[in-house]
Order: sequence, then structure tokens, then C-alpha cells
Amino acid sequence: MKAESNITQPTDTENLSESFSAKLASTFRALQYRNYRLFFFGQIISLSGTWMQSVAQSWLVYRLTGSVALLGLIGFAAQFPIFLLTAFGGAIADKYNRRSVLIVTQASAMTTAAILAFLTLAGLIEVWHLFVLAVITGIINAFDIPARQSFVADMVGRDDLLNAVALNSSVFNGARIVGPAVAGILVAAVGEGWCFFVNAASYIAVLGGLLAMRIAPKITRTKEGSALEKIKEGFVFVARTKPIRSLMLLLGLVSLMGMPYAVLMPIFADEILHGGVRGLGILMGASGAGALVAALTLAAKKNLKGLGRWVATSSGVFGVFLILFSRSETF
Repeated sequence: MKAESNITQPTDTENLSESFSAKLASTFRALQYRNYRLFFFGQIISLSGTWMQSVAQSWLVYRLTGSVALLGLIGFAAQFPIFLLTAFGGAIADKYNRRSVLIVTQASAMTTAAILAFLTLAGLIEVWHLFVLAVITGIINAFDIPARQSFVADMVGRDDLLNAVALNSSVFNGARIVGPAVAGILVAAVGEGWCFFVNAASYIAVLGGLLAMRIAPKITRTKEGSALEKIKEGFVFVARTKPIRSLMLLLGLVSLMGMPYAVLMPIFADEILHGGVRGLGILMGASGAGALVAALTLAAKKNLKGLGRWVATSSGVFGVFLILFSRSETF
């Protein structure tokens, strides 16, 4: 006679719950590192403020001038220094303590946001102020971006680096939902200046996180050389490495021909779709929502298998839907 078993078999619901929990843990596994958690949550607040300022600044230029050309020129003024100086920023991030570099760049960005807030709230803002501050912000970002991206490797283990990079993307794109939506409401209610003020205050979160981190001393590399030599070495490596060369060329093409749609969004939101500043916030937030879904999907991946096809397909689909968006006439 068989003894009756007292072990209760798990139900389908329990299995599904355990599978979901495991998937969730895998998606956010980089958060097990204390330093990365501090960085992650500081970035959520800071980047939301950054997107608030981006939307508010675009609307301010449009409100002051009504000029499509000036919208494009302001965007150029902010991006061209990044194009020119990011290689040097990478050399700085490679040579010096990346946390220290980020503290300097984030504090500098907070200062420019505070100046922009003061000029706008005081009613002193002029278009030339926006050009000067856009150039300064571009210079800051040229050093901030490579330091921030490479700093991820200092905070997480090698096995979780892909996950951390994807989570960084999810933070960036999650902020693209919250920031523009809040900016649309805030600009309509009290004006652009308060968006700039909120952005300046938001840097406190990321600076506090950076100062609270415990980072091991940077190991000095034995290979010496000037910054120009290291930059040249980087370009040679890209030129000789086919996958990276292809990705860089594709990124350049998409950045040049596709992403500028965001610069023209104030004109599109107001004059074509008649949504005003709130419509601008919703449109920018909608693009962020789609990007967030994609970033979280990438974060769930545990290896690089198939990513080449993802890159090619998503770039092609982006072009198709950009054409469709350009033909839309109702909000």
C-alpha cells in the first residue's frame, strides 16, 4: 500500500507567478549593485528635469520667434559641440576618475539651468541668451555623455553590463514620458521659467547619489600616450572593426536624417495638429513610451544573440513610421 504524499503540487497560477518574478528579477538585475542603484534613481529624477527643460526651451524659442529656422539653429548650437568634442570627453573619462568628472559636469549643467531659469522668470530672456546657453550645455554634454556611459562599467559586474546599459536606456526613455508631459502642463499653467527651475533643482538628486557612492580607486593604465593619440587609436579601432563601424555609420545616418523630427515638434504640434504646448508634451511623451517598452525588452535579454537583426529592423521601421507621422493631420 502506497503512503499518501503530503506534498502539494504548485498550481499553474503559482508557476506563472514564479516565472514572472524570475523574469522581473532578471530584467532589473543590475540594481543589485548599491552604486548603480544610487545612480539609477538619481538619473530618473535628473533626466525627467532635463526633458522638461528640453520641451520648455523648444516652446520658448517658438513663442519668442515663431521661426522654424531658429528652432533648428538652437538644436544645432546644442549638438555641434558634442560632435566636435565628445572624442576628447572620452579621453578625459578614460584618464581621470569618472565619478569626479560627472560631479563637475552635472554641477555645471545645474548652473546653466539655474541661469536660464533666472533670466526667464525675470523676463530678461532673449534669443541670443538661448544660443549661448545651448552652446555651453553642448560643451558640458560632450564631456558628460562619455563619462556617464563608461561609468556604468565601474558600477556593475561584467556579466550584468548589458543589463545595466539597457536599464540606463529605460531611465532615459522613461524620463521622456514624464518630463515632456509635466512640461506641457507646467508651461501652459505658469510658463517656461519654472520648468528650467525644476530642472536645476533635479540635479541635486544625481549629485547626491554620486557623492554617496563608494568607488574603488581607479587603477592607472600602464600604457601612456597623449589624448590625441588615444583618440586616433579609437578611430582606427572603429575603422578596422566591421560591426562597430557599421553601427557607428547607422547611428550617424539615423541621427542626421531621423532624430531631428523632435526639433521641429513645436511647429508640428501647434500649427499642424493644433495641440499647443500640451500637445507638444504628449507627443514627446508618446515617443518616450515606445522607447521605454523597447528598452525594457532589451533589459530582459541575457546575451547579444540576435541584436544585429533587431538594430537593422528597428531602424527600418523607424523610417517607415516617421514617414507616416509626417503625413498625419489629426492629433
